[in-house]
Amino acid sequence: MAGQAFRKFLPLFDQVLVERSASETLTKGGMMLPEKSQGKLLQATVVAAVSGLKGKGGKIEPVSVKVGDKVLPEYGGTKVVVDDENDFLFRAGDILAKYVD
Repeated sequence: MAGQAFRKFLPLFDQVLVERSASETLTKGGMMLPEKSQGKLLQATVVAAVSGLKGKGGKIEPVSVKVGDKVLPEYGGTKVVVDDENDFLFRAGDILAKYVD
């Protein structure tokens, strides 16, 4: 699905399109959590990103994230609907961390 969205929606400037991960609905013991108790999960997967940004002197510098990376974006973002999926646009500088395996 991420590859299809990438062909239809390409962020510009310093923007990164991410898909937020679903929050946990069960506890470790198997009990179902009510919707109010489900915390907002900030982990997301990069769906589309720019290839690079213009740095000093007009030189293109690569962005630190690529499609498929698991990231921790800052709270907020701009909601975008692509192929009936709710994705979010963040500035590349608003990505706080990247999860590594």
